Amino acid sequence: MKVKRDGNTAITLDRNTAGPLIIACSKGGTSIEDLAEKYPDMIIKVPIDVFKGITDDDAAKVVDGLAPKVADRTDSIEQVKKLYKLFSESDCTLLEVSMINPLAETSSNQLVAADAKLNFDDNAAFRQKQIFSLRHPSQEDPLGVAAARADLNYIGLDGEIGCMVNGAGLAMATMDIIKLHGGTPANFLDVGGNDSEGQVMFFTLDYFRNNVEHVVEAFKILTSDEKVKAILVNIFGGIMKCDVIASGIVNAVKNVALKVPVVVRLEGTNVEQGKRILKESGMTLITAEDLDDAAEKAVKAASK
Repeated sequence: MKVKRDGNTAITLDRNTAGPLIIACSKGGTSIEDLAEKYPDMIIKVPIDVFKGITDDDAAKVVDGLAPKVADRTDSIEQVKKLYKLFSESDCTLLEVSMINPLAETSSNQLVAADAKLNFDDNAAFRQKQIFSLRHPSQEDPLGVAAARADLNYIGLDGEIGCMVNGAGLAMATMDIIKLHGGTPANFLDVGGNDSEGQVMFFTLDYFRNNVEHVVEAFKILTSDEKVKAILVNIFGGIMKCDVIASGIVNAVKNVALKVPVVVRLEGTNVEQGKRILKESGMTLITAEDLDDAAEKAVKAASK
């Protein structure tokens, strides 16, 4: 097959349209972000109605934008529709046919998906068992794999302060304020947890009473990173009471041979009782009054 030219094409999920979005450009060889900056008029965006699915008109907009002189237009439209079918039926979050994975126009003026990159929704693993059976943990971050097994959300970074929080938004705020105080987060560890058969949500009364080993695993993951010089635990007790949260943290710390200082900031229901439990635990835990105080103490502890 002789390639006449190649372009960038991707199907992803778009918040603005609340559905799949096909993004395409006839100019290949570089990232779609760079192309959007240099050649904004060349970028084709075709939102797909998630309830109706892709139509011939939708696919035609992509084909005409990529290769207006393509010989077999009907065949090319079907090719785009098949890509969307793959995206939809495989629960993809991204299907990319671009750069080294070109949607190529051949010398006979046909569009061919020569290769592709696909990302899949982890929440659809139960539906896509065959696809997820191909997953190879050896190609992933070992700490991330361990976190997934413990139902924790972990992303490794390059800093020195481990962050344990409940909620992605709180995690982002925690990392930002650490940076503000001159520190660098070592990871993003969200212990929010997921519902699964036989398992309750992470911060529930039953969880802390009966599943302390889960919190222990979180601390083990944090301390497994040799770059971590201090740990900041930032937990908001909403429906879950802070005194129960504090008891869970104390019980978990007792089961882990911590070699780095731990700063704990609690906020929410029964926060004073929670702070008292931490103080009277006999553990070497550093308590903080608020998030600003917690970040400052964590940065200071990590620098010692």
